[in-house]
This record gives sequence, C-alpha cells and structure tokens, in this order.
Amino acid sequence: MSLLAATDVVGGYARDEQILKGASIRVDPGEIVVIIGPNGAGKSTLLKAVAGLVTVQSGAIVFDGADVTRLDAMARARAGLAFVPQERNVFATMSVAENLSISAFLDPRAEAARVAELAGRYPLLTERRHALARTLSGGQRQILAMAMGLMAKPRLMLLDEPTAGLSPRAADELFAAIVDLNRAGLPMLMVEQHAIEALAIAARAYVMVAGKVSAEGPGPALADDPQIRRLFLGG
Repeated sequence: MSLLAATDVVGGYARDEQILKGASIRVDPGEIVVIIGPNGAGKSTLLKAVAGLVTVQSGAIVFDGADVTRLDAMARARAGLAFVPQERNVFATMSVAENLSISAFLDPRAEAARVAELAGRYPLLTERRHALARTLSGGQRQILAMAMGLMAKPRLMLLDEPTAGLSPRAADELFAAIVDLNRAGLPMLMVEQHAIEALAIAARAYVMVAGKVSAEGPGPALADDPQIRRLFLGG
C-alpha cells in the first residue's frame, strides 16, 4: 500500500481557481519521489495541496490509509507530514537554537532529545546554535529548514525546490543530505528545478504540465528519455 496517494486532485489557492486539473501521484514507503516540469505547471501547488495549504475542490489525498483531504495543515503535520517551503522556511531574526525550539510544538517534551539527535547528524546545529538564521549561508539555511521539519519526527517529508538559489557545490551537498535522510528511512516527495540531479536520486518521478501529470517512471529512466530531456532538461 502506498504511504501517500493523491488522486485526481483539482484545486488552487482560491475556491474558484483550478491550478491543479486532476493531478495524481503516489509515494510508496522508503521512496524519494520527484516532481519536475516547466514553470507554472502546478508542481509546488500540488505539494502544498498535500500539505493542506491549498484548497482541494475535488479528488482525494490519502496518507497512510487515512483520507486527509479535508484536514487542515496542522492536523496533517500531526499525522506525520512535514512541509519545507522554498521561501521563508526559517525565522531569520531568531537563532538556530530558537528555530529548532519553535519547531518542537507538536511534542515540546521531546525537544532536547530531538535536538541532540539532529545535532549528531548535522554538526552545524551545534556549531552555530547561537547564530541568527539570517547569517547562515544558503546551504546552511536549507539544512536548518530540513532540521526544523525533522523536529516532529515526520513519516513523509515534502520539499519544495530545496536547492533553489544554491551554488552547485551547496546543491550537491544538499542532495547528499537528502539521500542520507532517505537511507535512514524517511520517504521524500520533492519538487525540484535541478531536474537531472533530482531524477538521479529518485526512485520514481512525475512530469507535470498544465496542472496534470504527463509522464511517470523511474527517475533515471525519465532522465534518459530523449523527449523528456528535450522538453524539460535542456538537451
């Protein structure tokens, strides 16, 4: 059984808006699943619909066997969905430690243990714990943003263009961190503009065009498809 199944999702940011026009995707246990496509295709909108941040007019979103279509974002977070947005994903005027602390809202009693666990994975969280988030590099901010999502011990992480604006080196390091998390047992659903690199690490991938899925397959296979490369990967 799939961990996440979004079926024939129609919706947008307002009740009469249809950015998504019947999109269907799934994430199976243990997978990294990537969504690619041109700008304006509805990729990030679909991710936000899964997270409960976009109005779903019709269709269904099922997480771990439970229909969450009508649940709000907080209820979905409690169910185990962690959404890391592309922008404004850290509190810039707060320290690294404060960002982590505020992210422990689902289980404040577990904060200290969770911070210690994450610090073992990401030394940055200890080394710069008193630094304001705005002073971090782009790659460091993304690591902090992911760590904030991990504070709730999610069962599925949703990443919206995590490498946007990063240098090639920082993007490579972030992709490596994503693969490391996945190997530790965390499934991922990711929207990404660096399509070739994202497809290389994806168990499966979807190509979205105009609010619908136009192609699906194993990540490396889509990366090698001549038509996909010509239309979406620039070669």
